[in-house]
Amino acid sequence: MKAVICTRYGPPDVLRLAEVEKPIPQSNEVLIKIHATTVHIGDTKIRGFRPGMGFALDLLVKPFMWIAVGFTGPRRKILGMELSGEIEAVGKDVSRFKHGDQVFGATEMRFGAYAEYICLPEEWALAIKPANMTHEEAAAVPNGATTALLILRKANVQRGQKVLVYGASGSVGTFAVQLAKAMGAGVTGVCSTANLEMVRSLGADKVIDYTTTDFTSNGERYDVIFDAVGKLSRSRIKGSLTKTGKYLNVLTDSGTSMKMHAADLNTLKEYIEAGKLISVIDRRYPLEQIVEAHRYVDQEHKKGNVTITVLRDGA
Repeated sequence: MKAVICTRYGPPDVLRLAEVEKPIPQSNEVLIKIHATTVHIGDTKIRGFRPGMGFALDLLVKPFMWIAVGFTGPRRKILGMELSGEIEAVGKDVSRFKHGDQVFGATEMRFGAYAEYICLPEEWALAIKPANMTHEEAAAVPNGATTALLILRKANVQRGQKVLVYGASGSVGTFAVQLAKAMGAGVTGVCSTANLEMVRSLGADKVIDYTTTDFTSNGERYDVIFDAVGKLSRSRIKGSLTKTGKYLNVLTDSGTSMKMHAADLNTLKEYIEAGKLISVIDRRYPLEQIVEAHRYVDQEHKKGNVTITVLRDGA
């Protein structure tokens, strides 16, 4: 089968298309024919060996990263952290899925989605694909939307509260705006000039252009400030929170303690099929153009998600 492999750390050019052996499912696994995946920020961080948590924290994190993912290159050569596709085969002990099921899910640190096929345990973060989404749209959901959902749950967002999403035009941010709105909050989205209308179209009640306006100086107080890009400091936003307000940062309030589960994907599926949640897709690339896709994401200006088509819908 075709797969994109990464044998050493570096710029996007270290990625290359290759022929590798097609996996065979174990007794508790499903074999998925992948239709679409994404260039997730986690993929670019592993490929470039960049924790992306700031200079000081990166120095502390890198030794652990070497141990976890590999010293001279990724231990798992096929990257890719989320997918949408079709069940082609199931192991003898699998009960949740059957041949032909359309599914979407997250591979997390197992990676492996930059390929035509992947095997995953049935208990993994895997669920039936939303009926009203294409494979490309569904592939963009598992990581960004689940992260937004889990962090908003951590904030215990209530109907009528005021929620500010900083970095509202990114993958996590676009989902956070929609989910906070679906939870009944009044939502303010902070983004650049070019993305104001897009964020407003996702349901934000107010939008703030960070290039011209500092939201910490507008006198507003918020029940929740969700930094979806990890660029704010607690000291900077302290005066913009209500007395019981909560500040949550995507870099420090997500991670291994927020493991994804199939139940979370099913919750998101309900929002999607109810018309309350969509995927924002900035650009689409075929698998053969994975290097160009990584170059684009490395610029850090994407809107929502960048998807990779592995198998065209209907093919």
